[in-house]
Amino acid sequence: MKFFLIVFIGLFSPWVCAQFNNVKIPIPKKATYKFSQVEPSICINPNNTDEIIAGTVFNDYYFSKDGGYTWKSKSLKSKFGVNGDPCVVIDNQGRPYYMHLSNIDGKALVGGIVCQTGRSVKGRFTRVSHTLVDGKFHDKEWAAVNPKNNNVYMTWTAFDAYNSEDPKDESNIVFSKTTDEGKTWSIPKIISTIPGDCADDDKTAEGAVPAVGPEGEIYVAWSRNDSIWFNVSKDEGETWLAKEQFIANQSKGWNLEIIGLFRTNGMPITAADRSGKDHHGDIYVNWADQRNGATDTDIWLKKSSDKGETWSQPIRVNQDTTATHQFFTWMTIDQTTGYLYFVYYSRANFEDFRTDVFMTVSKDGGQTFKEYKINDTPFSPNPKMFFGDYINISAHDGEIRPIWLRLDEGEISLFTTIVNQNQLNTLP
Repeated sequence: MKFFLIVFIGLFSPWVCAQFNNVKIPIPKKATYKFSQVEPSICINPNNTDEIIAGTVFNDYYFSKDGGYTWKSKSLKSKFGVNGDPCVVIDNQGRPYYMHLSNIDGKALVGGIVCQTGRSVKGRFTRVSHTLVDGKFHDKEWAAVNPKNNNVYMTWTAFDAYNSEDPKDESNIVFSKTTDEGKTWSIPKIISTIPGDCADDDKTAEGAVPAVGPEGEIYVAWSRNDSIWFNVSKDEGETWLAKEQFIANQSKGWNLEIIGLFRTNGMPITAADRSGKDHHGDIYVNWADQRNGATDTDIWLKKSSDKGETWSQPIRVNQDTTATHQFFTWMTIDQTTGYLYFVYYSRANFEDFRTDVFMTVSKDGGQTFKEYKINDTPFSPNPKMFFGDYINISAHDGEIRPIWLRLDEGEISLFTTIVNQNQLNTLP
């Protein structure tokens, strides 16, 4: 009878682990940062899904040529320094890009955003460039590729003075692009008309993640002052809306207080559907907030089907009904199917710090969701250890690769999960 009950519970629990293959990614031998392997970024080569690249804080790089089953790793250098916030993308010619913050002669963040590029997915980057150095502090960049012309667009926050409490100091969202495969970058352009402060808190303008629409539109959303703001350019970033559009409340702001964590943010992720399927052209913005209370963080989604003119009501992505925390969300779209994929941490199964990793898929443009627990065993974060600001996920042609980390007895470890949509189709 006990065996029968165990099987019965396992079959019908909505959070049953589907025995996914979790692959531990080795730390580079020359990694020196105390909290190496936090803040991972990952990208599948759209021309060859066996090729995958990844990056983590401070200066670490990884690549796989067998779909993520095995990895090689190394630590990067540049004449502009490497200071974290890695973002990796691959263009439509298979060239990898690794964007990161600068640190020139011990002066962090003032050297613009740095871009390292290579000719193919391997351990060597052959070119290093950076955006304008203007005396400001540059932080939290992200990038997106336009598959029609291979241009790469990047947005981030420019601080007049980092961590300043002077009301005269401002934070703004800026935009730059490369049209020559990372050789040069355009002069950064401010695309936020309402500045934030420089305290690196809820009133600071942060979290700009660009997305490219079917006609090359550039979409970007960010957080500031308990709100999410949106802007769009339809001419390669030359002009933007006269004023950014308010699209959502973010109750209690992007700087979330979650017990057991050193710090947590809920900054928005923007994505646009170029798949040619039913939801072609739709725009999505995904974030986390605590509108349901300080002990109940949830993952949210808004969508627009008219190029950002109007937006849906907030849609809850996590499927549990518990008053627990779900956090560090990231979203991507498989541009061959239009399916949405999300990855985030969840404490839905526990009443303490124990944490799982969940992945959710929507096949119908955010109308319904199917949620999967992808880690094998839970872990418990340590509030005294830096755990980063984000995790990440990439998907293409039915191959999905979330990248996430765990903390066990003071040791950080990095994982990707081998997921295929055909596999998901067979699960209950």
